Amino acid sequence: SPGFLRFVRVLCGMSSDERKAFLQFTTGCSTLPPGGLANLHPRLTVVRKVDATDASYPSVNTCVHYLKLPEYSSEEIMRERLLAATMEKGFHL
Repeated sequence: SPGFLRFVRVLCGMSSDERKAFLQFTTGCSTLPPGGLANLHPRLTVVRKVDATDASYPSVNTCVHYLKLPEYSSEEIMRERLLAATMEKGFHL
């Protein structure tokens, strides 16, 4: 889908520190197992976050490596929201 391709381009454009923060955000760990994503269990799952807008942020379930990503209108907005989410520490209930 166009949204997933946008996501891949955003990930490829991240620095190594940004990718490490993204990995920590989605899996709870800042490093991949030997063999990389292919050996990550459970597998990383990316789904479209329903009823989300450009103002929404991605959310995760780290136990099962499940990323809920809004269908952003541009790579710039996606990058901004992903980086903001990955840099956030703690829970805001």
